[in-house]
Amino acid sequence: MATVGLLAGVGKLPVTFLREAKRLGERVAVIAVVDNTEPELAAEADVFYRIHVTKLDKVIRTLRAEGVTQATMLGKVTKEILFKGNWLPDLRALKVLKKIHDRKDDTIMLALVAELAKDGIEALDQTRYLQPLLPDVGVFTRRRPTEEELADIRFGFGTAKVMGALDIGQTVVVSRRAVMAIEAIEGTDACIVRGCELARKGAVVVKTAKPSQDARFDVPTIGLQTLRSLLEHDGAVIAIEAKKTLFVEQEEVLALANAEGVCICAVSEESLGL
Repeated sequence: MATVGLLAGVGKLPVTFLREAKRLGERVAVIAVVDNTEPELAAEADVFYRIHVTKLDKVIRTLRAEGVTQATMLGKVTKEILFKGNWLPDLRALKVLKKIHDRKDDTIMLALVAELAKDGIEALDQTRYLQPLLPDVGVFTRRRPTEEELADIRFGFGTAKVMGALDIGQTVVVSRRAVMAIEAIEGTDACIVRGCELARKGAVVVKTAKPSQDARFDVPTIGLQTLRSLLEHDGAVIAIEAKKTLFVEQEEVLALANAEGVCICAVSEESLGL
């Protein structure tokens, strides 16, 4: 039986991938590359390791030892690791960082993909086992967006695409056609909290794929923590790009959204008339 490798960050998405891959008969070797990964990974993986992402040589040697020829990277691993200096990279990681000309998300991830390929490990399309989590255009909550909120969604969608083209981030927070926050190194949740706080009430969060999104890494995702971040300062809407954004923990998210009167929807350029 072939073994699929899973380099897991924070959040429920790695667990969802693990369960779906196992349901389809795959053997899955999981490496938790940051702290605070979900406990289900260790409990349900065929084999489980905890090796920090900065120990790149050990990560790759472990994958090879498990016979992995295809691996995916799922879950939150923020770039703050590269700037805070809390972890000392190994020699292989230092060599990779030395080669790259900037520290944008795509630059770093493409360098990692190339490093895996040197050892015969192909980076998988992140959505390979997760197609049901890519919803089509529609409103998923009882509450629909108002006309004012739709105008903010249109404005935010275009802004998010521009930011994505620059490889800055995938999420923007908008209020009355003014940008409250743009996702950068701090990540989606911190961006949402900051933007909703500035908007005070009724902010609209828009999350899209980059125009040249590489499905092997950083596919946009929302889940329960996304909604909790919105609710922290009375945000009103989460709009995602249809068929290009993973929507995890859907049952729990929609139950809470309906209870709090939040709108969650999936949109596209066509549905918005852009």
